[in-house]
Amino acid sequence: MLHVALWEPEIPPNTGNIARLCAATGTRLHLIGRLGFRLDDRSLRRAGLDYWPAVDVVRHVTFEDFERALYGEGQPNPPAPFPKKEGGAEPSAVLSPSLLRGGVGERSSAFPRIWCVETPNEKLYTRADFVDGDCLLFGSESSGLPHSVRERFAERLIGIPMPTGAVRSLNLATAVGIVLYDALRRQHGW
Repeated sequence: MLHVALWEPEIPPNTGNIARLCAATGTRLHLIGRLGFRLDDRSLRRAGLDYWPAVDVVRHVTFEDFERALYGEGQPNPPAPFPKKEGGAEPSAVLSPSLLRGGVGERSSAFPRIWCVETPNEKLYTRADFVDGDCLLFGSESSGLPHSVRERFAERLIGIPMPTGAVRSLNLATAVGIVLYDALRRQHGW
């Protein structure tokens, strides 16, 4: 099973449409951080129609909670957490890629890989080697993913091509649909 994770989504209909997409594909949906809406929001429910009972959705207050849920408690050698600076100050944004599970195209069954999907990026999602259990992480509609997350997972930062340059980004639900269905198509030979 693949996972879709949304970092602080802001627009209820986008999240509702993504939830419906996850129900259709058997993909777990993770909602991380501060949401720009309430989970009982009418437009969120309307966008998901009557498919909400079929949605495998998990709510995480922090990114660390999300990682614990994704990697599992007590797993041997989980990916290293953000290292603390001396005195317990702000976590460092950069980790050695060797501390993270699998690089681009590397296959390992130890832990799910987190693929950060961002607005235009030189590494295209079409070059990613998605495997079962991987997670597609998308940022908020207005600001994307935090800089610290982009740097931490720089080896797995991928984007969707937008050849005209006429827009800054695609709609979040559209972007999730493009990447998720392509990953599933390649995994299952559709």
